[in-house]
Amino acid sequence: IMTADNEMDIKEAFQRAQKGHNNKAKLVASLKSRYNKLEDKTLFHEEFVHCLKYAMIVYKREPAVENVIEFVARFATSFQSPPKAEEEDQEEEEDEDDHPFLSFIFNFLLESHKANSHAVRFRACQLINKLLGSMAENAQIDDDLFDHIHQAMLVRVTDKFPNVRIQAALAMTRLQQPKDPDCPTINAYMLILDNDSNAEVRRAVLSCIAMSPQTLPKVLKRTRDIKENVRKLAYQVLADKVHIRALTIAQRVSLLQQGLHDISESVREVVCTCLLPAWLGRLDGNIIEMLHRLDVENCAQTALETLRAIFKYKTNEEILQDRVQLDSRKLIPVDSLTCENVLYWRALCEFIKAKGDEGDEMLEQVLPDAATYADYLYGYLRAVPVLSEEQRADFSQLELVMTREFISQQLIYLIRCLDTNEEGGRKRVLAVLQEMLALPQTTSSLVSLLTEKMLTLIPDDHRRIQIVAEIISDVREPIMEASMPVDENESRRQQIQLAEVKVRIMEAKQTLEDCITAQEFSRAAELKDSITELENRRNQIVQEIAQSSQPADKESCTEKNDPDTLLRCLTMCAELLKQISLKTRIGPTISALMSSLVLPSIANSHPAVRNMAVVCLGTCTLHSKDLAKTHMVLLLQIAQLDEVKIRISALRAIIDLLLTFGFQLLSETAASQTAPPTQSPDRQEDAPAVANENQELSEDTAQSILVMLSEFLDSEVSDLRTETAEGLAKLMYTGRISSAKMLSRLVLLWYNPVTEDDTHLRHCLGVFFQLYARESRAHQEVVEESFLLTVRTLMNAPATSPLAEVDVSNVVELLVELTRPSVLIKPSAKTEVCVHDYLAVRICGEMLKDPTAPEVRLYAKTLSNLELSREETVRKDLQTLLQELVQDRVCLRALEKMLCQLVNSREQAKLLSSSALQPLDVNADGTYANVLIIGIKHHRRYICDNSCLKNYVSLSEALRRSTSTAHFDGENVPESVHMVRPSRRAKTAALEKTKMDLSKLINQEANVS
Repeated sequence: IMTADNEMDIKEAFQRAQKGHNNKAKLVASLKSRYNKLEDKTLFHEEFVHCLKYAMIVYKREPAVENVIEFVARFATSFQSPPKAEEEDQEEEEDEDDHPFLSFIFNFLLESHKANSHAVRFRACQLINKLLGSMAENAQIDDDLFDHIHQAMLVRVTDKFPNVRIQAALAMTRLQQPKDPDCPTINAYMLILDNDSNAEVRRAVLSCIAMSPQTLPKVLKRTRDIKENVRKLAYQVLADKVHIRALTIAQRVSLLQQGLHDISESVREVVCTCLLPAWLGRLDGNIIEMLHRLDVENCAQTALETLRAIFKYKTNEEILQDRVQLDSRKLIPVDSLTCENVLYWRALCEFIKAKGDEGDEMLEQVLPDAATYADYLYGYLRAVPVLSEEQRADFSQLELVMTREFISQQLIYLIRCLDTNEEGGRKRVLAVLQEMLALPQTTSSLVSLLTEKMLTLIPDDHRRIQIVAEIISDVREPIMEASMPVDENESRRQQIQLAEVKVRIMEAKQTLEDCITAQEFSRAAELKDSITELENRRNQIVQEIAQSSQPADKESCTEKNDPDTLLRCLTMCAELLKQISLKTRIGPTISALMSSLVLPSIANSHPAVRNMAVVCLGTCTLHSKDLAKTHMVLLLQIAQLDEVKIRISALRAIIDLLLTFGFQLLSETAASQTAPPTQSPDRQEDAPAVANENQELSEDTAQSILVMLSEFLDSEVSDLRTETAEGLAKLMYTGRISSAKMLSRLVLLWYNPVTEDDTHLRHCLGVFFQLYARESRAHQEVVEESFLLTVRTLMNAPATSPLAEVDVSNVVELLVELTRPSVLIKPSAKTEVCVHDYLAVRICGEMLKDPTAPEVRLYAKTLSNLELSREETVRKDLQTLLQELVQDRVCLRALEKMLCQLVNSREQAKLLSSSALQPLDVNADGTYANVLIIGIKHHRRYICDNSCLKNYVSLSEALRRSTSTAHFDGENVPESVHMVRPSRRAKTAALEKTKMDLSKLINQEANVS
């Protein structure tokens, strides 16, 4: 058994270090013992480095080599002095120079990092990384050595080989200075994260970069990296190194939105199992506090998805244990309701409800019966205040009301979790919802949600229509009393008038008695008449007082047309039309709503009212083809003339109508508008002419709609442009439109730099292109027809156009990939000509038009990337066209590759060399000779053998040499440099050599020396 006291030579130590089962600590101790006994260390250094070089020339990560590197790192760092106390450090600062062997190894590696061999550069960076990583946490090195390592690794992080860059980046981990805003290491790391093309290099930097306000945005950006592993590691780094308080609300919400919707399951799992638990752990497991950090009022959906992700990884007992504080009625007290706890309550109930029968018992513990909850909801909704215009100017009051409205929305959403199978509870909930919809003080933001939940409780469509119509009638025409309450001042005035009349009557009667006594009969007659008038006046006043004090027996209905009332009614109507089935016929009730409410509101001066009226009109026309034919023209006019938001609503309605009924709706509309009211027998002979006229009119209408949509694609309003592109994509995917020009417009719009910030548009079109091309061969033919249209538009784009910045080769690659036969979901059973065959012929024809055009080289490269069919006739035609194209030397290489696909034997290659590769006399008469015929149909692929390829290469080089003085079209074509490559057998032998035991190489070198 080897002990530390045994002396071991260097070669033996390296040989044993290759074996993974050897104890490297004992090897290090033994070799260190020998080193310490030596007086002259120079020979030891030289022999040690000599043995190390054998491992450093091996690039492949063989286990033997990795063991040697690990051994060297341990041995070198074993000379480092152990950590000392602070007092000792201060006393012995002068004696803290690095050990000679450690300095020698570092200097050797720093000299080797510039070697021409990428293997040596890789091993040098790897060893520096392991040496620095094996040092103690409080280890110190010389300033000069620090600077040399720093400078060398900054050079190596720009190495051509990714593995070298990875090791260099890892080596600089302990050289970072996060507090220094100008730290070159951190600057290099941030540059790599933004620009390095290799995903593993970016991952290496993510794993070692220090967190600071400067580096945090770069790490956040990697959560949107193109590679799944990079995104996954970025979330892990954020979970381990970044506190939730270090992130802004927008950053937290963005991380959760992207992570929970990531296309990769592993990334979503990291967010659920690493990031969220880390955030909760730093908040002592308080979920409500975490929701407060997310600002749930503005990102309720993200907060709900976050809560579902948290519940998903918890047991039922843990879920019930963490529930919100409920009272004895299983309700949150009204005074304790907050945005966070009510959202948590809703998410908890919905998660348990989704469990089905398994969650019924659990749901009973967190939610009361339907009737109790209905009374609770009614009480809270009635307490939501309605602000006047003056009160809305006060931000504190407005914020309070908005919070109350958010809580109300969450309480309404909880209705779906109630057990409404019991008749009494369901009726009570339904009555509460109807009453809240009819109340004037119910805020408009809750009307749509209340209507939706009410309609879900009513299964019958006719019953739904009846109830909503009654509520709309009550809201728009409320029943009012005939007399208003009497003003107190008016009542007092009437009492005074009555008292005055009574006094005057009493005075008149006393005067009348005096006149009778004095026998003044004429005067008495006048007084009698005045008394009669005063009594009549008294009776009239008494009657007025009686009428004003008695309750009115009559009631009156007054129609309200203010914007708030109309918007509430239209919102209920729109929600009703969305909920009822399309098969439900438009009855008298909905027709009355259309004529009395919807159509008049389209001309309303308030934009929100007009917009909701357009939504109602568009939804209603989906239920009736007759209504669609009647109002299609109106929708087209609105889509072009009104405000942007209303135009978008009208555009959506038009797209939905075309998707539902197709473009034949336009022909029927034209026929209904131009048809005569009656058709007498003598006019029946004119019927064909009328039919033709109607057909032409419908085609003009369809064309005008497409022109309108095409103009919308050029709109400066991004929302209108996006909605139009999405609508066209739907129409094309469903087969309502088949237009190569329109597809070309969509491709150009997708690549246009103007739409770079429109993520919804880019995502929508990106998904559409893939689905559309894979759906059927007919769709691929449309893509093929749009190929030249798209390329010509890009090539002819003026320098001032944004399309001038588009990479044409990238667009061509997309169109080629979309038309590949292999991408079809259901390939055609018939042996049809491949779409790429048609595309090849089309490209060849375009190249023949102008062989000197700048796009010819692009076309030639495209030809070499096509998947051609095995049809003999098609291949003959393509070879004939290629014979004419080969005279263009600029595209020779790409065309040779194309020809290789069409050749199947050495004899045919000879024929090609004597015919196709010879310059053609385009003025000569006659047909082209030696047209190749491709045979051997039983082969699945046509592969050009090596001899044929060699003939092509040699002939092409000879052709270039013989025509070196020929005239080219202004483009400099670099000559290909002839390089002698090792054969496959030589490569295999070299590969096996790297797997050999290093001991033989070391012994061989020792024997030679």
